[in-house]
Amino acid sequence: MSLDVVQVKTTPDFQLDLDFKNGEHRRFDMRPLLTMRPWDRIASEQLFHRATVAYGTVIWPGEIDIAPETLYDDSVPL
Repeated sequence: MSLDVVQVKTTPDFQLDLDFKNGEHRRFDMRPLLTMRPWDRIASEQLFHRATVAYGTVIWPGEIDIAPETLYDDSVPL
């Protein structure tokens, strides 16, 4: 099973709506991570909404990313 992320949409309440290569659509809550490094650097809405997909996962400017396995395991189906 491929856990690669193929598309991401951000929401105003720091959620990530994710499309995975396996066809699943899931939602990941970033709020618990935004107090920890390195994600505390994207805790503003302006920076958070700059999320994009590269290398099968979600990335932000400044070389901030999150493992696709974490995104999958800790998200809920949409």
